[in-house]
Amino acid sequence: MRKSGMLMPVSALPGAYGIGCFSKEAYEFVDILKEAGQKLWQILPLGQTGYGDSPYQSFSTFAGNPYFIDLETLIEDELLTKEECDQADFGENEEEIDYEKIYNARFKVLKLAYKRAKKNGLMESKAYRTYLEEEKAWLADYALYMAVKDSFDGKSWDQWEEDIRLRKPEAIAAYQEQLSAEIDFYEFLQYLFAGQWAGLKTYANEQGIEIIGDIPIYVAFDSADTWANPELFQLNEKGEPVAVAGCPPDAFSATGQLWGNPLYDWGYHKKDHYSWWIKRMEYSLKLYDVVRVDHFRGFEAYYSIPYGDPTAEFGHWEKGPGLDLFARLKKSLKKEELPIIAEDLGFLTPEVHEMLKESGFPGMKVLEFAFDDSENSDYLPHKYQENCIVYTGTHDNETLVGWYENMNRRNKSFAREYMGCRHTPKKEMHWEFIRLAMASPAKLAVIPVQDYLGLGAEARINEPSTLGKNWKWRLLPGEITGDVLKQCRRMAKLYGRLPETVSDINM
Repeated sequence: MRKSGMLMPVSALPGAYGIGCFSKEAYEFVDILKEAGQKLWQILPLGQTGYGDSPYQSFSTFAGNPYFIDLETLIEDELLTKEECDQADFGENEEEIDYEKIYNARFKVLKLAYKRAKKNGLMESKAYRTYLEEEKAWLADYALYMAVKDSFDGKSWDQWEEDIRLRKPEAIAAYQEQLSAEIDFYEFLQYLFAGQWAGLKTYANEQGIEIIGDIPIYVAFDSADTWANPELFQLNEKGEPVAVAGCPPDAFSATGQLWGNPLYDWGYHKKDHYSWWIKRMEYSLKLYDVVRVDHFRGFEAYYSIPYGDPTAEFGHWEKGPGLDLFARLKKSLKKEELPIIAEDLGFLTPEVHEMLKESGFPGMKVLEFAFDDSENSDYLPHKYQENCIVYTGTHDNETLVGWYENMNRRNKSFAREYMGCRHTPKKEMHWEFIRLAMASPAKLAVIPVQDYLGLGAEARINEPSTLGKNWKWRLLPGEITGDVLKQCRRMAKLYGRLPETVSDINM
């Protein structure tokens, strides 16, 4: 079945209190997707963000972002008052997220909700105790990690006192006793997050909308995962990375990309039968219907950069686990096929192509990569196989409008000739690229909301290798108009992507 969907971060949803969350606006967006004839909603990682605000650098692989907890629901549950929320300064610009203000205000308000919940006896409820028990494998370490981190003024765990940094049993016990209230607070936040997200996902599924989630291949060094499970990573006896992740120099970056994430000790994972990865994927498939696995090529071979190097110039390639990992995941999760999308962008070797083919996972095609000076790109739609996902662009790309404005004349001319739209007005060109994606052989077409709206560079989500200006864009209330929805549905129907349950009335 051919399908289409929209890419829209939860953080970018409209609504009160400074950032998109699991609010009524999220439910309304599900309704928008249904009315537009879509089948899928793709989001970015839901993890708790830290410095730089990137959802790809979170404090835990498992924990959800407390920013996404809907405060209006907490008001309805009498854990907060509207006055308390209105008085907090979450930022006044509804077009852009002010992360500094969110950070300074959000946890103060949530701490009020925690105190009332404790007073009301929520922590003694069967539902709450069941949640703690079911998630204790990761939740206990995460909550302790965040509480200790707060006690050290937010410093990364490698700057903590040695006893707790190295997780000595007596230190663990002492901090658990000393910081019990803070630990309870972080467990409470995850309980709220889990309940609200489950409600939203259930609603989406009931409306015929599937969720595509996104998991980064690597975890952050400053995370509960690395601190609590050092054996999983290439760390020395002091807990320092031996080498870190990144990408080699290429035409886009003369010194490569230095991500800084700790690298996995794949030998240990194999001996342990990939148990951590099994838990991670099992948890992800509980959160999402489909999982987009970031940097898929890193499972075939990963780029290893000596720790402490200022650039990625002097790294080297090491072999990854390959399909052995995914075979183990299938067996352990008892699934004939894993609902995975492989993010296979970037420089790919024949070995990576072969691994993707053998896996059976659909790869990604990005139209913004198709129209280059060669006029023979592998991303041109006539070269697609059915088993792929086509995007006009991803969260890392310019919007269609911004990208088209920056194209040189030759490539613009080639794009117009390829699509047969030499006389289309410039302001309508984004629809021509969307049409091209929807008409392609790809079994799934995913279009960022900004591209449907024809927004420019101001609506870009992320510019890789930059700090301070990313992950901020937000949709405005009412910005997706009825005319846009009709055009979305019309294209979905025209190119065989309209769900069978959607009526053709008013098409």
